Amino acid sequence: MLPLSAPKLLAVWEHGLEKPPLERALALLEAAFPDSSRETLASLSIGRRDSTLLRLREWAFGPGMVALSLCRSCGQQLEITLDAPALRQDSGDAKLTEVSLALAGYEVRLRLPNTADLLSCAGLDVTKTQERLFARCLLAAHSQDGALSAEQVPEEVALAAIEHTVEADPVADLEIELSCPSCCHRWHEVFDIVSFFWSEIDAWARRILQEVHVLAAAYGWTEAEVLALSPLRRQFYLEMAGS
Repeated sequence: MLPLSAPKLLAVWEHGLEKPPLERALALLEAAFPDSSRETLASLSIGRRDSTLLRLREWAFGPGMVALSLCRSCGQQLEITLDAPALRQDSGDAKLTEVSLALAGYEVRLRLPNTADLLSCAGLDVTKTQERLFARCLLAAHSQDGALSAEQVPEEVALAAIEHTVEADPVADLEIELSCPSCCHRWHEVFDIVSFFWSEIDAWARRILQEVHVLAAAYGWTEAEVLALSPLRRQFYLEMAGS
């Protein structure tokens, strides 16, 4: 896995501007793993994908992350500080690829869902999404009568199996415990690294392009020459160009 240089990050941002979040996640992975195919990267479990994105985010912008939330009780705005390495440590068994569940006389074995699975569910409602994920991820199903297809497994067993895969892949559904300092209300909120990382990339890219514009106008440098400067040297030149 390669860190995302400034030129690569700008290229990913440009490519992903009009794309949905799942495509943006794949674009980031493709930039970090240039020797891997799109199919290989799309087959990573959601937890492994998001753990990888957390590391890429750490390399790009540092380990600390600051997010905003609103208290669900009093409406107070909270500033939340998160640590990317700590969130990655919650990834559990990174080698886990499949899970098994025995329930109500049925035994099922599923692989963990991946980005390709989620892409196949685009536009479906919650019920249809669960059905599609179960059908795609099912490796084997049995009852006392023998082997079963996905359609033959009872709905409650299928839903429990999908929930079991989420529990087995914790980074796929990261929840942050929050507490309001004003009213002491406590709740959990889902942290989506794809959306969070992309919002940071978008803000960074727009700021960098503005800096390129200022320095190109002042010194006649190309975009590549401006991006090759360290952030510190770039800031010094920006200050001189503005004086």
